[in-house]
Amino acid sequence: MPTNTAAWLKTIGSPLVVGPAPYPVPGPNQIVVKNRAVAINPVDWLMQSIGDVMFPWVKYPFIIGSDVAGEVVEVGPGVTRFKVGDRVFGHALAISRSSANAAEGAFQQYTLLKSQVTAPIPEGMAFETAAVMPLGVSTAASGLFQTDYLGLAPPQAAPQPTGKTLLVWGGSTSVGANAIQLATAAGYEVVTTASPRNFDYVKSLGATAAFDYKSPTVTRDLIKAFAGRTIAGALAIGFGSGPACLSVVHAAKGDKFVALASAAAKFDHAPTGFRRTLWLVPRAARMIASTSLLMTQARIWGVGVKFIFGSSLADNAVSSLVYEAFLPRALAEGRYRAVPSPRVVARGLEGVEAGLAAQKAGVSATKIVVSL
Repeated sequence: MPTNTAAWLKTIGSPLVVGPAPYPVPGPNQIVVKNRAVAINPVDWLMQSIGDVMFPWVKYPFIIGSDVAGEVVEVGPGVTRFKVGDRVFGHALAISRSSANAAEGAFQQYTLLKSQVTAPIPEGMAFETAAVMPLGVSTAASGLFQTDYLGLAPPQAAPQPTGKTLLVWGGSTSVGANAIQLATAAGYEVVTTASPRNFDYVKSLGATAAFDYKSPTVTRDLIKAFAGRTIAGALAIGFGSGPACLSVVHAAKGDKFVALASAAAKFDHAPTGFRRTLWLVPRAARMIASTSLLMTQARIWGVGVKFIFGSSLADNAVSSLVYEAFLPRALAEGRYRAVPSPRVVARGLEGVEAGLAAQKAGVSATKIVVSL
């Protein structure tokens, strides 16, 4: 049996520590992947600082990380889509409530993946490029296609226009870039927000119009833009996006729903030690108050609002719809792009901590990747 090594999060507020880890054993519909590249998401450094608040079911020490690309080394019972030696990328579900399993964390040499949230890497695509997709794809797909969210039509190889327009707030983010592509492949027009420097980027992904999210008139401008359109709802990504999307959806004709992909408060730069509680309490209070206000206004206006959990599609048909029926062929035929572009900052598990710092410092239309 191979030996395994992981970048462990020993306790909240501590840096990752590289050390031995158990080699994972695949169960039904699971595979073991030897990781060649992992990508970094905001939730990863948030796990370091406030993981006990966000995911109280996680027990430390733990192995975090969601984005994996590598080679299949073992398949469990019931797995027919993959065989040993296949190059794949997948969504590592360690921090999901249904898993809470360190063996399913990305930041290690060997990761346990559920086959339903795994897809083959097309020929010619580097592991580092493939690694940028999983969490962004899963979160976007969960908000777009699950019936208790926006419930859009599924993506197709030859989509037929639906006559509806989706608002994606935060189109240059990892989730937003994948949402634009998925919605376009499902036959929806997409209107999005981004920084002006990323307008060409989001339009290259399929958006027909882009608005500056920092403009003081952006909400009014979007309401005007949707005046002649039928809205398919909104996907709200980024701090402050919820209230703006709610206003646009309320004013537009069409489907009245906002899928929320971001919290109503910022939790970066959390201190450690005794100051941590004093720092957390007012932010948590602001988040609760802002969320309550948003939900109350949504009920008054008759607009559905719900937070997205990117891992939820693993428990329903949306996972196979995206990871099995759509992505493999779309990627192989060049109809879908692996976005955002990877920015490799380090090599080896020892470099994951540097990757967390780079992501926390801020990125735009790129994703931090560590090669293994």
